[in-house]
Amino acid sequence: MFSLFFLLLLPLLSASAPSPHPYGNVSYHIDCGGNSPVVDSFNTTWLPDRYFTGGAAAVVSEPLRFHQPQEKTLRYFPLSSGKKNCYVLPGLPSGRYYLRTFTVYDNYDGKSHPPSFDASVEGTLVFSWRSPWPSPDLAGGSGAYSDLFAFVRDGEADVCFYSIATDPPVIGSLSLVQVDPLSYDSASVGTNFILVNYGRLDCGDGQWGPGFSDDADYFGRSWQSDYGARTAATRKIIDAISTASSIAGTNQQPNYFPMKLYQTAVTAGQMGALEYELEVDAKLDYLLWFHFAEIDPRVNKAGQRVFDVLVNGANATRIDIYKEVGRFAAFNWHYTVKNLSTTVLNVKLVPVVGAPLLSGIENYALVPADLATDPQQVIAMRSLKESLRVPDRMGWNGDPCAPTNWDAWEGVTCHTNKDKTALVIYQIDLGSQGLKGFISDQVGLLSSLISLNLSSNSLGGNLPSGLGQKSLVRLDLSNNQFVGSIPDSLTVSNLQLVLLNGNQLEGRVPEEVYSIGVHGGEIDLSDNKGLCGVPTLPACPLFWQNGGLSTGGKIGIAISCLVVFSVLLVVVYICCIRRGRHDYDFALPHELMALSAKRNRYQRQKSLMVLEMESQHAKILPSNLSPH
Repeated sequence: MFSLFFLLLLPLLSASAPSPHPYGNVSYHIDCGGNSPVVDSFNTTWLPDRYFTGGAAAVVSEPLRFHQPQEKTLRYFPLSSGKKNCYVLPGLPSGRYYLRTFTVYDNYDGKSHPPSFDASVEGTLVFSWRSPWPSPDLAGGSGAYSDLFAFVRDGEADVCFYSIATDPPVIGSLSLVQVDPLSYDSASVGTNFILVNYGRLDCGDGQWGPGFSDDADYFGRSWQSDYGARTAATRKIIDAISTASSIAGTNQQPNYFPMKLYQTAVTAGQMGALEYELEVDAKLDYLLWFHFAEIDPRVNKAGQRVFDVLVNGANATRIDIYKEVGRFAAFNWHYTVKNLSTTVLNVKLVPVVGAPLLSGIENYALVPADLATDPQQVIAMRSLKESLRVPDRMGWNGDPCAPTNWDAWEGVTCHTNKDKTALVIYQIDLGSQGLKGFISDQVGLLSSLISLNLSSNSLGGNLPSGLGQKSLVRLDLSNNQFVGSIPDSLTVSNLQLVLLNGNQLEGRVPEEVYSIGVHGGEIDLSDNKGLCGVPTLPACPLFWQNGGLSTGGKIGIAISCLVVFSVLLVVVYICCIRRGRHDYDFALPHELMALSAKRNRYQRQKSLMVLEMESQHAKILPSNLSPH
């Protein structure tokens, strides 16, 4: 963690947005805590507060101390909004961006306790504030600028704040400006670093740039006087020089260094050395950027001003400005200090011929970009946040796993993937959190998930088909309101614990799921009145399974349909196909007519036989019934 970073103390100074620049048109200037657009004295329009994940707006305790409207408001993030909150700036093309923040406390809450918190950009820790703040003036009523250069690749910039203990982080304003991707020699330095400003000095001039003067800097950089970084010996012998002449090679790609920077310089009188001590944090690499311009008209040829540049006692290079670019032209040179072990970076310009000269110096910490969560898993976790209705107090904002210095989202455990290139979700434990939504289908994107515990909530809906990754070992969805059947996807996982009790599930339990308990695992399906088909549960209906027709039922219906169809084919064959050549003779078929004739002859013969038998019977009977 960084105990110090580049601070511009602003007792009565202003905060400004970046100026327009020739590279790209994407920029944001946000008045944090503001509720309407405002225009500062430098004609920059600030948007009302937006793109935040939580928190509340406040006003500084003494607004009259601040000259610009965007300095008078702030946003703070109480613990009720979660430990992690962010500004998420959307619609950004991939590229490099200059980010500038204004941090102010000014006892807005009346507690006289500046908060302790961390700040990250794109999932990488960049600033740390610890109470008490470094300067009493800063904590009491002034503000501080902090700025950096970072690459954005996913279409949005995440600027996040993490509460230390119970302190609420604060932010006064936020500016983001797209810059040239090749700036500050990114081709050599690499794009996987964030350049955090630890000092941007103009030698021989005061503080200027956006927020301090009308002098333009295309990137929106502000410059401060070098006086505070000079050693005591240097202060005694230093001479400042300046010119109103134009300086060639300024305001050009890729860095767009302003001309004003090179119109002033310092030299060491009496052939002395220029020496600076720059405050830094140990165990980081630093990028030093030196600025020179030969503005002394007495120097008119190479070899008249030559000096060595020493960094922490090591001779880094020899400079002859006139030899490099001539007079009244900008020249810059940069140097990387590796794995610094001290908290002071010493820079010394030692004369070889004539007196050394320096126009400016920049010092950036090269902060390695932290690992980020796998993009597909970010999609899954954001979808789960919405579907599970995760409350704000849990702080599910920004990257689920990054920065690695912080805890992951509450209830989430992360690991690096197998090739160490990204972070993945390893475990989710959200039992008894009052969740009332459902499980998103996107849960299937969590391909490294080992354990999922959503027990004792009020979740409902069907269990998604994506649930049951091969990595999944423990699944606890007990005591919710899930309905429907157990998805077949659970049969392909390596589950050793399945707790689905206390829900409203129904249908046949897959044998592979039930066998988890048989093979040494643990399974609980109790208190689901509709489940069936395994020991300790009712038998499933023959033709009904999982809330619908079973496989056997579907086969039975298919066979019945086949039989009916076959009978219809036979009838069609008899009635239509075998009519012979009398295609339109609708009389009875010949076989039926012959059968009918035989039946009629039989009936006639039967009638004659009956009459004959009746006649014979009448002759035999006595005549007891004769009339008297």
